[in-house]
Formats: sequence, structure tokens, C-alpha cells
Amino acid sequence: MAGPKAPKDPTAKGSSFYICRQKEVAGNPAPDGRGIQFIYLDGSRLTTFARMVGSITDETMIKNLETAEGFLSMVAGIGVTVEADDQNQVVDFAFQMYGKKDTYGEGDTITVHCQPDGMEQIIWLDDYQWSENNGVVGQMRFEFDRPERLATVDVKLYLREGFTAPEQEERTEINVDGEAYQAILKRSLMSMGNYARVKKVLDRAKRGEEVTIAFIGGSITQGAGATPIHLKSYAYQTWERFQANFGKNVKLIKAGVGGTPSELGMIRFERDVLRSFTVKPDLIVIEFSVNDEGDETKGLCYESLVRKCLALSDDTAVILIHAVFANDWNLEERLGPVGERYEVPMVSVRQGVVPQFYLKPETGRVLTKSQFFYDVFHPTNMGHTIMADCLIYLMKQIDAAPAMADTDWRSKEPVFGTTFEKVELADKAWKSELLKNLTMGSFCEIDEDLQRVEMDDVLAPVPEFPNNWAHVSGSEPFSVKISCKALLIVSKDSGSAEYGKATVRVDGEEVLTLDPRAVGWTHCTPQIIYRSEETKEHLIEVQMIPGDEEKKMTILGFGVVR
Repeated sequence: MAGPKAPKDPTAKGSSFYICRQKEVAGNPAPDGRGIQFIYLDGSRLTTFARMVGSITDETMIKNLETAEGFLSMVAGIGVTVEADDQNQVVDFAFQMYGKKDTYGEGDTITVHCQPDGMEQIIWLDDYQWSENNGVVGQMRFEFDRPERLATVDVKLYLREGFTAPEQEERTEINVDGEAYQAILKRSLMSMGNYARVKKVLDRAKRGEEVTIAFIGGSITQGAGATPIHLKSYAYQTWERFQANFGKNVKLIKAGVGGTPSELGMIRFERDVLRSFTVKPDLIVIEFSVNDEGDETKGLCYESLVRKCLALSDDTAVILIHAVFANDWNLEERLGPVGERYEVPMVSVRQGVVPQFYLKPETGRVLTKSQFFYDVFHPTNMGHTIMADCLIYLMKQIDAAPAMADTDWRSKEPVFGTTFEKVELADKAWKSELLKNLTMGSFCEIDEDLQRVEMDDVLAPVPEFPNNWAHVSGSEPFSVKISCKALLIVSKDSGSAEYGKATVRVDGEEVLTLDPRAVGWTHCTPQIIYRSEETKEHLIEVQMIPGDEEKKMTILGFGVVR
């Protein structure tokens, strides 16, 4: 093949650092039939990638990454490398800024075609015009022609003159059979507690009886960071390993919802885990230790969910798993005492993996943070594998231990309380009999643009809270009478400027203003609007605030404690 007669001189690349390195991506189903892998960069994500993957320690450089203006002043180009088995497919790489006022409506997006042949393509930022409305670096996407396409990608930032990145550390191979890996699993065993119920489940599985394992939690349980998300999540991998070690007749329920705390988990438990009372799991794994900073009760909802699970039957086993963020943080100091009080077996991923992050390979490090974490919050496939191995290690220890009598968990004094142990979801279709004299007012539409999650071992996501009341325009209040002693409202969040605020009143008194744009993306938010020691009927009203009558708002449902 002939080359150009006058090839252009190559552009000097300059110093650079990775923000993604050998990251596995997969095309998750999009409404238009394509497959898309989102990698979010807003909040502290991009700066954490820079520290974790790129080894950036210069605080001036970190500060520049926090705004679009700073990013463009420091970064000259973005290097993208895509590798896939099918090199004939075309992968689109999109890089998106979020707007200063309207997150998705006014930021710039650039999209380039990538050949998945392992060759780096550099996007030089000065080749594009950038708007003054760009606020922060928002996200990047790998877009495939159809779902379930797989690829491995590198993304590197090339710096302008005057900025220098450190030499990039070589990645070491992960030896899952070595002593150092086994040490991770041993450290992760936080407590075997009273393992009587778990041991009975293992015994039934080994006898060939059918058992069901359920997982409830946030985005990590949903499978975020795993590629593909439905087959590499820690929940799915635990289910696979359980079958290999204890018995083949095992059903899987995976009910993780990204960005939500146990405050929502306890409300959706009967619908998402018990599948509207058609399933009774034998073993339930609870993962909320990195989501519950958003729980306004600071532990009460988590304890309520644990008690709700234990109360299913005298044979229902519960295991608590405490995941970890890339900054070594979780809430096991707050939530661990709940497991201790009820003697529930517990796994701490933080105790397992964090100590070895700070060792050299020759002194016991198994893997780096960039090998364990997909982003600031979620594990890679390897991270999900380690979480599954930690759970199976606990189960193997229980399997080998002598039989013991079950504890009387109901006789124990609660750590935080029992207020929401019997909370029930009520919406347009589920437990609607709890909602009396309901008048929809201008909340008379149905919102179909909902948070969607991958359940069980299925890739196609399903909508959360489809039986909702959506406001599009108008000023008439939504009103309903509910007999309760505690009540939560679940509303939809959105990053769109089309959404406005609404006031919530209980018996005529304003108790809360719903702000769907406070979080900045489409997801579900539960909030307490009433608590008391006695059950009484109350009038609940939701109405758009003055000036927002022509904006959108969605009531997803209620959490009712009778």
C-alpha cells in the first residue's frame, strides 16, 4: 500500500499518564439497539483515576482536573487504544463535558471512530472549539454497534508543555494461587458469628436440595465495573463458585441498584428480593457499606433490613459484606456492630485488600488499586472475583466448622432501632390498598425514563419503580391519605434542567422540598417524611413549587410502616 507523498511530521506527544489501563469494557444495551459502556469522570472520579492509575501526586495537576477550564489548560490530547477479537467492528469513543448550569444540555461532546486493533489514536484537543459553558469533565463512552461487544481499552492524557507526569508503574501478574492471595481471603473474614443458619444452607446444597442465594445492595451488587456486568459481578461469580463447591441445584437472585442506600433497599426488599413473595431465599448477602453515607438514619435502616431478612424464617441465613472505595473508605465501623449484635457472619473487603496495596510486589502485594478498582467506587472483574472468593472462603470455613445452635436474635437489644423493620412499598400497583382517597392532581402521567438495573444473570436492564406518578405540567397537588406511624417518599432524581422542585406536606404542614436535580443523574431517592410512635391516618400532599409548575417531577412510591 502506497503512503502519502508528503507525510506530515508527527506531533510531539509530550509527557502523559493513564486514566484507564487495560480496562475491560462491554456494550450494555442501549434503547437504540447499540451497546454502550459509560465511564463517568465527574465528582472525584477523574482525580482518583489520575492518582490511582496515573500515579499523579502533584496537587496543582489534580486541581486542574477538577474543572473543564483547568483540564483544557493542562491536557493537550487524549490517547485512546482499543483491542478486540473482532477487529472489523468499529468502536466510537465519546468524550463529554458537563455544562455549568445544565449538566447534559450545554456541555461539549467529541466523538471519534476507533479501530479495535491495538493502535493508539490521539485526539488533539486544540483541533476542536470548546464552549465557555463547559463546567467539568463529565464522562467518556465506548459505543458499539450492538450489545455484548467486548474490548480492552487504554485511555491516556497527553500533557501540555510545563506539566510532567511520573513514569507509569508496570502492572504485575496476579497470582490467585499464592500465599499472598490467600492472606487477602483470611484477612477478609471479619466474623463467622453464629453460622448455624449458613451451615444448614450449605448442608442442604450438598445433599442436592434446591437453594436460592440472593444479593441486595448498591451498584457493586448490580455489577458495576464488571465486564460483562451480568456474568462477572461478584454476585454471579459467588453463585458460580457456590455451585462448584457445595451443590449444583442453586438459584440466583441479584438485586443491586446503583447509588442507593439500605434506606431504599428495605423498601424494595419484598419486590426485588422476594419477587413479590413468590421466592423465599435461603441465603441473603447484604452489601451497603459503601452506599449508606446517604442513609439519613445513619444505621437504623440498615439494621431494619437485616432484621427484615432474619425474620423471613428460622432457616434464612444472612451474610454481610463490607465493600470498599478506592480511598480505603467504607462504613463497617458504623454498620459492623449490627452484624456483631445479631451474630451474623461478615466479610470485610477493606480488611482483605487494602493492607497489601501499600506493599511492594516482593513483600506481599498481590495487585494494585488500578487492578482492583474499575473507578473510584467500583471493582474491576478482578475486584469482583476477589469479593466472590472472600465470600466463598467464609462459607468454606463455616462448612468445615462443627455444628452449632442458632442464636435467638429477637432477644437482642437493637443497635439503632427497629422503626422500619416492617416497612412496605406502596405505589400505583403494589400494595395500593394502603393509599386511600388518592387524587393524582397534575401528577397524572407515567414516567418511563427511569433508573434501570441488570437483575440476576440477565443483561437487559429493568426499570425501577415503573408504577409511578409523573408530573409534566400543572399546579394541582397530588394528595393521598395513609395510615402509618412512619412514612418515606421515593422520588426520581434527574440531571435534566426540565425537572423542578416540589413541596411535600403532611397534614398541611410543609416537611420537605423534593429537589430532583440535587444528585444530578437518573436514580431513586428515598426520604423520611413522617415518624411517630403511634399509627394514625395522615394527609400527604405533593405540589410543585411556584415557578416550577411547567417542570417535571416523579413520585416513584412510598415506604409505609403501619
